[in-house]
Amino acid sequence: MSRTENDTGSAPPPGDDTAFFGQPRGLLTLSGLEVWERFSFLGMQAILVLYFADTVAHGGMGMDPGNAASVSAAYGTLVYLVSVAGGWLADRILGSYRAVLWGGILIACGHYSMAVPTPTMTWVGLGLISAGTGLLKPNVASMVGKLYRTDDERRDAGFALYYMGINIGAFAGPLITGWLGDHKGWHWGFSAAAIGMTFGLIQYVAGRRHLAGRTDAAEYALPPEGMRRAVRLMIVGAVVVAAVAVALALAGWLTMGRFVDVLTYISVIAPIVYFVVMFRSPRVTAEERGRLKPYLVLFIASVAFNFILFQAYSTMMLLAASNAETTILGFEFPASWYASALGAFEVALAPVVAAVWARMGPRQPHASNKIAIGVILGGLSFLLMVIPTSGHSGDTYKMAAWWIVGSYLLLGLGDILLETSGMSATTKLAPQAFASQTMALWFLSLALANGIQAQVVKLYGEVSNPAYFGVNGAIAVAVGIAVLALAPWLRRTMHPVH
Repeated sequence: MSRTENDTGSAPPPGDDTAFFGQPRGLLTLSGLEVWERFSFLGMQAILVLYFADTVAHGGMGMDPGNAASVSAAYGTLVYLVSVAGGWLADRILGSYRAVLWGGILIACGHYSMAVPTPTMTWVGLGLISAGTGLLKPNVASMVGKLYRTDDERRDAGFALYYMGINIGAFAGPLITGWLGDHKGWHWGFSAAAIGMTFGLIQYVAGRRHLAGRTDAAEYALPPEGMRRAVRLMIVGAVVVAAVAVALALAGWLTMGRFVDVLTYISVIAPIVYFVVMFRSPRVTAEERGRLKPYLVLFIASVAFNFILFQAYSTMMLLAASNAETTILGFEFPASWYASALGAFEVALAPVVAAVWARMGPRQPHASNKIAIGVILGGLSFLLMVIPTSGHSGDTYKMAAWWIVGSYLLLGLGDILLETSGMSATTKLAPQAFASQTMALWFLSLALANGIQAQVVKLYGEVSNPAYFGVNGAIAVAVGIAVLALAPWLRRTMHPVH
């Protein structure tokens, strides 16, 4: 037996550990890390588009709303594009534990950089956060999957609890950063995000002994010479890319608009290339290759849903800031607090969903149906916004807070259904030699969603709000219905996913 198979730290074997609400103790450690990572990431994301769109005199970047939303989406594209490299580094060089650790360190450094009130440090910080999140996100989810045997029926419920932990941070982050950004200044909000990520790193290191499969080496490590060559290529590649980018920027060609366009092109090309590589790899067996085919459908469903979800932190924030009430029972609150409603709903609904799946056991809906319903709910969350925005022009009207809260309720439930089932299915459908990289491929669907969003949100403010939200919502609903129609084929081809 290999070192990887033997060395599980002090964690009990999968199936024997029920210390955390019937789930493995390591789930608490990984969920705790995600609480603070999401606190910092989504806390910053909730105020980022408002910071971009705010006037320079008020401490913002002075962008118009459409460009602010586009640049914010491009940042999200970069975050999830880097996740491919993060998955590869974990599988071949660092190992999952160290990849997550170094990712968290880079994220914390990025948020501390954004706390410095200069535009240059803002861009430096966003670059560091992008690199760190690319290392951390796919590998944390992959480590959750390693806590369970493939046939463990606790798996989906465990991912639901994990996702509940994520959304505790998603709820708390915008409350803190939003209040600080509104009352003290945007960079105070970025400071809170930095402190949150620091707390996450501390508890991750403290609880590392409970993580299954923790090793000092990568699970499918390159041979020593190959590893040295890979490290040299990465260093040289990073230097060349940075030098070319600087040269193009100084020459006036690499504008922010062109940079956004380049990221969109990469977000389209990267998943196509990656699927081709995995289908053709000699490391992938015929049986594993067969399971990748239905995964393509899940990938498209994820793109459709997350195109809607990510706008909770861009166009929906801009809509809330300009056209929604920010007073409830006489209490005035920052527009960014609406983002906390999404996290609150997911915190409240995730344990309910987990309990329902646990009670139903083998009778629960197939994973593809859960994902399809999630996509439909995401589309309905945008279609709902057609009602309060119809019959108005300009920014003079104010809709009741409950419209946006209701939209986030639909979006939150859809997110729980899609992401927990999608991540769980990914860990089961992944070819063994591409375990972390297949999770990175799931995050490439998020990159593509952001890449498409970076172009589409430019229309925000250029077309009417009912047309914008109505068309985008209808497309998502149509994709969800198409996945439901493919359910019989998906059930046959997604074994061992139930």
